[in-house]
Formats: sequence, structure tokens, C-alpha cells
Amino acid sequence: MQLKIDLHVHTQYSYDALITPEELFYYAKKRGLDGVAITDHDTTEGAAKIMGEKGFLIIPGIEVSSMDGHVVGLNVNDRIPQGLSVGETVDRIHEAGGIAVACHPTALFWDSLGKHVNAKFDAVEVINSSAFPFRYAVKRAMKIASSLRIPQVAGSDAHYAPEIGYAYTIIDAEPEISSTIEALTRGFCKPFGMAIPLHLRLRRVMLRFKKI
Repeated sequence: MQLKIDLHVHTQYSYDALITPEELFYYAKKRGLDGVAITDHDTTEGAAKIMGEKGFLIIPGIEVSSMDGHVVGLNVNDRIPQGLSVGETVDRIHEAGGIAVACHPTALFWDSLGKHVNAKFDAVEVINSSAFPFRYAVKRAMKIASSLRIPQVAGSDAHYAPEIGYAYTIIDAEPEISSTIEALTRGFCKPFGMAIPLHLRLRRVMLRFKKI
């Protein structure tokens, strides 16, 4: 079956995000998603707290701050250390039973991997709804993924609940973690999405200042 999954969502367990578990389920279901990947910054606490909701797929993950840029690990339940080289970060994700995604690799001002993306990655996030400039970032990321011949995926990179689902990946898999991860590694997936509207970005910034 085809699953519609946002593969890059942050929760309140990320230092810069605002999304509560209740908000996550509300907006994900409102957008018609079958699941999301929880990819908080350098912690898996959010995914551990949220997993278990019946009828909705939660993929545990993490966005790791490597020495060379940010790397998303999917199907990762344990924390991956910060500050390692991109190669060692990918190795640690694989050792933890996960797959490594080069997230927003060409976006500006986002600790992007750029030239450090290589064939050790399992996928490239070619559509990131938060990336700037959006069209340039998508075009360049697709070129990287095509040159490396690795799967292309998409995620909203939501930090504020109404941003969830602006990008998503259609995956040919059963609604379970193992089937979804296998399908991603085999390229049985297709990215879709658009940029998060400016008014939501501004609202996110305002609410984040209140959180701080």
C-alpha cells in the first residue's frame, strides 16, 4: 500500500521547536498523513514519548549535529553523539539499525552538508519545506541524489504544528516501521511538497521567542 509520511518533524523536545504530542497527531491527521518521523535535534526523547498511538505510524529518529552538517537518522532509538565527522555519524546511525538521510543538503544558513553528501547515505532529503531558498535547494538536492543514485525523500522540517505535512514522502510499504525503512532503502518512494508559507514561518519565530 502507499503511505503518506512526513519524514522530518520536530517536537517540543527539540530546543527550537514547539510541537506537543497532541498537536502533532491533530495536524498530521488533518493533513491526511499515515505517519511521521520524529527527528528532534540530538535526542530521541520525543519519539520515545510519542510512540504507541494506535492507527498512526511513528518512525523514531534523530537529527544529528555532525561536524560537517546535519544528518537525519531514521529508525534510531538511541542518541547519536554530536560533533562527529559526517562519515562516523552515518556509521553510528547504521550501527544503531537506522538509515541515514542527508537533510536539507543545499539550504542556506541551515548547517547543511553540501559537498559532504556521499554514497554512504541511504537517501537525500530533496524537498524540505523549511529550506531557503526553496526552489534552489530542491533543484540542487535532486541533482545530488541523482548523481549518487540514491533514493529521494521529503519532509516538512516542521517546528510549529501547522507546518506539519507541507512536504511528505509517498512510500510503497506496509504501515509498520520495518517495512517502511526497507522500502526507503530500496527506493520505493517519491517526494512531494511545497515551501511553508511565510505567515507560518513568522508565527513560528514569534512563538519561539516566547518559548525562550
